[in-house]
Amino acid sequence: MVPIEKLEQIKARFGFLEASMAEGAAGDDFAALGREYAELKPVVDQIRAYQGLLADAEGAEEMLTDPEMKELAEEELASLREDIPKAEHSLKLSLLPKDAADQKPAIIEIRAGTGGDEAALFVADLTRMYQRLAENSGWKFNLISQTPTELGGFKEVIANVQGKGVFARLKFESGVHRVQRVPTTESGGRVHTSAATVAVLPEAEEVDLDIPATDLRIDTMRASGAGGQHVNTTDSAVRIVHIPTGIMVVSAEKSQHRNREIAMQVMRTRLYDLERQKADDERAATRKGQVGTGDRSERIRTYNFPQGRITDHRINLTLYKLDQALQGEIDEVIDALIADDQASRLAELDP
Repeated sequence: MVPIEKLEQIKARFGFLEASMAEGAAGDDFAALGREYAELKPVVDQIRAYQGLLADAEGAEEMLTDPEMKELAEEELASLREDIPKAEHSLKLSLLPKDAADQKPAIIEIRAGTGGDEAALFVADLTRMYQRLAENSGWKFNLISQTPTELGGFKEVIANVQGKGVFARLKFESGVHRVQRVPTTESGGRVHTSAATVAVLPEAEEVDLDIPATDLRIDTMRASGAGGQHVNTTDSAVRIVHIPTGIMVVSAEKSQHRNREIAMQVMRTRLYDLERQKADDERAATRKGQVGTGDRSERIRTYNFPQGRITDHRINLTLYKLDQALQGEIDEVIDALIADDQASRLAELDP
């Protein structure tokens, strides 16, 4: 049962917001009230629907004492006993604390781990998987930087994914992804295990954190080219170092101005993520079993080619749909991870 006092407090706050907006608050105050109103409205709608069902059940209970209405009341109660638990569950989900970053776009960083060239090829596979997931979801997938290898793989790929609720959907992808398959260079047909790390960071805007200019060292340098007429002869590459943390970002596109924009975008995002990680660490002791702990050194998923399966180790989910997964069809896995996270947090709410 959801505490009635809490529900009444939420409704009272919503009523206050509604009245304040009707009176016409000024400037920034009106915008802030509008944002809070928009966040609370679906919650209040859930509360009203839930309380309406409880009132209907109470009325049906009273009708049981009337012989002429008893049969109708029993039918209504049978239906309400199915609807009320569903409405209560939906209401509890709406009351879960929101992650302020959930609606943000995301920066996704994929890096080769153990496994040499095979790990780099796996980075290319994961990049295509997320690119196709973005296409399937109606998001925009923009490559920021990539470090290719001679065999067609990548040591590192950084991309920006734009769209509504991107971080909410992708945040559980952070961690170590493992691949088991026979490399093309393996003549003996032996299965090798390689790995890549994925980090999904909510994209930060300038308003999310203030970075003093004195904390940054910005250098320009000559970008490496492909040789011959393509050699970059201008100092267009940009390297930004955040002095307090030592975080370094390099961008080496053709335009120095664009490189500065890209490098600052990634720097802001990494520093914002660092702040979020600190807050998460403070809560980690009480939420150790939760999917979203954000530990990027944890092995989270295995892609097994010989058996055509994908296994997420955090929720013990195995699907024999590897080909589909690599085409970006991983919504079934993502939905299961989100459901598990919600179940864990609901368990914390219940006494």
